[in-house]
Amino acid sequence: MEPDLSTLADALEDAGADGYLLDADSGDSDQLYLSGFDAPDAFVTLYTPEETALLVSGLEYGRAKKESRADEVARLADYDYPELVGEHGRAGAKNRVLAAFLADRGVESVAAPERFPLGTADALREQGVSVEVLDGDVLTEIRAVKTDEEVAHVREAQEANEAAMAAAEDLLAAAEIEDGLLYHDGEVLTSERVTEEIEVTLLRHGCALDETIVASGADGADPHDRGSGPLEAHEPIVIDIFPRNKASKYNGDMTRTFVVGEPSEEVRRRWEDTHEAFEAALDALGPGVTGKAVHDAVCDVYEEKGYDTLRSDPSAETGFIHSTGHGIGLDVHELPRVSPDGGELEPGHVVTIEPGLYDPEFGGVRIEDLVVVTEDGYENLTDYPIRLRPE
Repeated sequence: MEPDLSTLADALEDAGADGYLLDADSGDSDQLYLSGFDAPDAFVTLYTPEETALLVSGLEYGRAKKESRADEVARLADYDYPELVGEHGRAGAKNRVLAAFLADRGVESVAAPERFPLGTADALREQGVSVEVLDGDVLTEIRAVKTDEEVAHVREAQEANEAAMAAAEDLLAAAEIEDGLLYHDGEVLTSERVTEEIEVTLLRHGCALDETIVASGADGADPHDRGSGPLEAHEPIVIDIFPRNKASKYNGDMTRTFVVGEPSEEVRRRWEDTHEAFEAALDALGPGVTGKAVHDAVCDVYEEKGYDTLRSDPSAETGFIHSTGHGIGLDVHELPRVSPDGGELEPGHVVTIEPGLYDPEFGGVRIEDLVVVTEDGYENLTDYPIRLRPE
């Protein structure tokens, strides 16, 4: 994948900077995107309108030359790094090498992201290199518009997600009820047991995740409570899975809410109202529409039915108490926003649609799919049924 970085070039021209500099490991998604290189230790990427160049350790040099999308790869040893370490220490040596690396490319001024390392910035300034923060999230905004290849990566992660959700639903569907709790194979079915099944399934599909949400009853009334302990019968169980593909590094995201047993009339009503709000968001979605307008469509449904939203009451602690969705890609939360401050949606934006209702008295209810905005509407990247009772 070759990203279109023309917007970054324009931003550098407006800032009067020779290049854009990153000093981070590939856990920083901007670094991974710009360099195309996955490494656990920090390395440097320099972007100029003419080329992209990396500065890496000798350990990563061969792999960076093969795997990165850089036009040129340099290594610390090319600049007498071992000798400089003896004189200035590791940090001092690296900063002197970096200054020489920039000088070799005629770069006297760089723009950097807001979270650029302060020590690196100060050291470069001491050596005569101008370092300024680039206004706005330019690279993050570029990342928000996905190529066809990126959409395919997200779709692959979501397919693994669907397999994991099916594994979780199978456990719930096979569960028996005893004393208000769920049992599976004679043992109490817990959040941890369902999470384990989700994680194992994801690994078999080339994905992993740091955390997931399997929360029943009052736990599910906190949107980001991961859930723990025995799962309750007749209560909503919120399952939210957001895996990352281990090869592509792109994420998926999906939520379903299930009830094993008999949901109360209030829980059923809240689930049906959330499904209606979900459909209203999809009906509003399309190119040129703002994320705010999609969010407002959800709030309209909920408020008409008598629920609090943060739009109607910014201090609300129950009801609809989060935004409608977010962008997803190399990060599980990235631009664009489907929220009160959400801007115009463009073809290639991949976003979640996830309305929900929360109240400790009734638990939580959330439904979430992952969609991509297209030239004439949207395509749902999620192919998993929406139902309250597990099958």
